[in-house]
Order: sequence, then structure tokens, then C-alpha cells
Amino acid sequence: MAGDSKRPVPRLFLVRHGETEWSLNGRHTGRTDIPLTARGEQQILDKRDNIVGEGKLIDPKNLCQVLVSPRQRAHKTFHLLFDQLDEVPPHLFTEEVREWDYGQYEGLLSSEIHEKDPKWEIWRHGCPGGESTAEMGARIDGVIAKVREYHRKYYEEGTGTRDVLIVAHGHFNRVLLTRWVNFPLALGTHFNIEPGGVSVLSYNHKNLEEPAINALNLYAM
Repeated sequence: MAGDSKRPVPRLFLVRHGETEWSLNGRHTGRTDIPLTARGEQQILDKRDNIVGEGKLIDPKNLCQVLVSPRQRAHKTFHLLFDQLDEVPPHLFTEEVREWDYGQYEGLLSSEIHEKDPKWEIWRHGCPGGESTAEMGARIDGVIAKVREYHRKYYEEGTGTRDVLIVAHGHFNRVLLTRWVNFPLALGTHFNIEPGGVSVLSYNHKNLEEPAINALNLYAM
């Protein structure tokens, strides 16, 4: 639905956490709570001054809500982005934006998983003992519904501010990008999300019924 043409179209920013030892090595990292590497922290610090601040891509005064995964790699990324400010934007640490639960495949390389199940594809089969594709899709569809309600209130009613930010994980962000534009979850395999990369999601033709992807992997190292 179209809103007040005088208001800027609302946006959703997705930030993937910086590098960890397991993301560097290709191990599936869901519920395991491991820290950023020193390089992972620097990835965030190097781009922070370019993207966060008044008049910049992520302007704190425009953020009506930030949703952050409780895993320390996302938690630390959020603080590295915003702790230099006099006032941190409204934020919530929530399991709703955690990484895909890999279940029995937690900590394994794809090559190790394929030794167990040569035909396995996460996008079609999910994870035994973890989340199925249906469960992952339903969780992220729920997150999208909440984001769009923030956007609707701002754009149609003038309540709140323009933008929402999610600080989360690789597979989570890939699924959200796919579901944002109403594609089948399995098409997430075609999106690459780099550590520390910023994605921008919004709407075409100033219409909240036309979700669109504006940018991927901005400022990725």
C-alpha cells in the first residue's frame, strides 16, 4: 500500500556479523557461541565511520528498531557499530533472528556432511535435529511481518521512524532476502552474504506491496 509521498520509503538494513574462526573455515555455526576474530572486529570498525552516523547510510535517528541475534558474534558486531555514539538506538536481542539451527550438522564442514549424506542440501532438506526448511521459513516470515508492521506504521500513519536494522548471520540473511521478495526459500542458495556486509531492502514505486532488494554486500571486505 502506498503511503505519504512526502515520507521517504522505509528500509530494512541487514548486517552480517564479522568473521569468526568457523566462518573462516567454513564450519556451520548455528547455536555455538564463538567470538569474532581480531580481523572480524576490524572488519566492522573499518566500515563503521563510513556507514553509521548522522547523514550516513545507517543514520541512528532513522532507526525505529534494531533486532540483534543473541550470539556473541552478532552482539559484538552491534556494539562495535554503535557504542561510539552518545545514544545507542532502540534495540532488542532476540532468538527470532538467530542463525539456522544446524542440529546434528553443527560445527561440520559441508564436505563432512556430504560424507554422511551425499545428497544433502540445506535449502531443500534442512538439518536433522535442527530446523527444517519449513521451520526456518516460518520463523523468518514472522520476522518480516514484524518489520513490515514497523514500516507500515511509519509510512501510513507517521508513527516512529523510517528504518529497521537486523544484525544476524549468513544463512539467516540469505533466507530473509529470499522471503522478502516472496521467492521460495531454496532460491537463497543464489545469494552470497559476506562477513560484515550490509544489505538494503526496501520497496518499489513507493508501495509497501512491492518489496525489493536495493543492495547486497555494501562495504564488504
